[in-house]
Amino acid sequence: MTTSTDQRETRRSARSGVIGLAGAAVSGLFGFVLAVVITRGYGPAGAGAFFAAVGLLTVASAICTLGAETGLLWALPRRRTGPTGDAARLLPVALTPPLLLAGGTAVVGVLAAPRLAAALFDEATAGTVRLVGLCAVGLPVLVTAGLLLAAVRGVRPIGAYVAVQFFLLPIGRPVLVGLAAAASATVLFGLVGWLVPALVAVAACAWLVVGPLGVGRGVRLRPARTDWRDFWRFALPRAGSAAIDAGSMWIGVLLAVALAGQTEAGIFGAVGRYILAGQLALQGLRVAVAPQLSRLLGEGRPAEAAAVHRQTTTWAIVLSWPVYLLLALFAPGFLAVFGPEFAAGATAMTLLAVAMLVNIAVGNVQTLLLMSGRSGLHLVAVLVNLTVTVSLSFLLAPRHGVLGVAIAWSCGIVLENLIAATAARIVIGQPLVDRTMLVAAAAVLAGVGLAAGTAVAVAGRGVSGLVIAVALGAVVVMGLLALPRVRRQVWRSVRQRGG
Repeated sequence: MTTSTDQRETRRSARSGVIGLAGAAVSGLFGFVLAVVITRGYGPAGAGAFFAAVGLLTVASAICTLGAETGLLWALPRRRTGPTGDAARLLPVALTPPLLLAGGTAVVGVLAAPRLAAALFDEATAGTVRLVGLCAVGLPVLVTAGLLLAAVRGVRPIGAYVAVQFFLLPIGRPVLVGLAAAASATVLFGLVGWLVPALVAVAACAWLVVGPLGVGRGVRLRPARTDWRDFWRFALPRAGSAAIDAGSMWIGVLLAVALAGQTEAGIFGAVGRYILAGQLALQGLRVAVAPQLSRLLGEGRPAEAAAVHRQTTTWAIVLSWPVYLLLALFAPGFLAVFGPEFAAGATAMTLLAVAMLVNIAVGNVQTLLLMSGRSGLHLVAVLVNLTVTVSLSFLLAPRHGVLGVAIAWSCGIVLENLIAATAARIVIGQPLVDRTMLVAAAAVLAGVGLAAGTAVAVAGRGVSGLVIAVALGAVVVMGLLALPRVRRQVWRSVRQRGG
């Protein structure tokens, strides 16, 4: 790898990363607003039902998608777009099986709604049966939206994807759910408000995809036999891991509601909202660089791909570790926002926040594996996560409630990330950790630890302590950035040369 090509690729990832991070910040803010709207509007039991419904939809849509969204993200950057290209031939290949499966599942879901409601909720009332039926009806919409979003990311600049995924959906949902909660106390109308933005996203993504692919301008849409074989050879192993990845928190919610009741599920859902919000920086970086990683690895340039990975992991540590350290230390203060009933989830939040420090530290190793075409290895890591999470949940949740599910989920997260990081290092054959990453991690631990420890000693772990910790942290950051040497080091890290 030459220095010039390394610099070119890391600069490209830096530009995309900034846009992805901006979108992730907006999405995280409005995701938190949505959690407040749900918990305040419906209370712990109602929020448990709402989160369980969203969890059911999320897991079912990920299963029905069959890994095709990751397949599109992997395959499209390696194909030619436009009317004379071969990228458009992937649309029928990627869309047909998932949409057929989603449609069939929706029919079964409507017919089996009473049984599903009895299994999921405290009791199968008319309201919970209608809620499950609505989930079934909304399933094809979510599957279509997810597939078209992946196509947008594969053929358009990242700004188009960010506009839909990080702006339209997260902003539209709290607005519509809030209006529904104000108009009616039923969770059913709230879920309608949650689904409507996905319908809008389908229309927006369809419009964004047809131009670059040359649809309607004479492009050939009939796939070759090799298109089906190559695409689904990659996508099918991803199908299982995609369902688990997309529904990681929601699997916890479903286990909580089934094993410990709706109230415990509502508390776990609130905790999970904070945990997922902290991961949005990593998610923003993932969607920013995934097509770039696929292209580099497809061209046989693993050293440059590893440089991009190291750069984005450093960014993720700097941006996300402070969030998780604060979540771990000030869990009671964060949960007080949702109401006093949610204080029981403080220990669970602390445990999960510590597990997520490991998740951030290894970076997007799962994406690195997937974009290298090794979806089977990724599936192994995810299956270990699922097995550990479910087994420990059945063992611990009936007695310990939300804490038991949090212990199970934390163990699964740590094991999956350690396995995936080891596999990625072997497959890529390049170092995935460098001195810049280690220095960044040490600086974050020292800075946040000092500010947070002082705040806990002065005001405790509640809201007052949290405010003091954030204020002290801001003062430290502004003081450091005032030093020219520190500013130069930050700029060098942003433009990291990967060695």
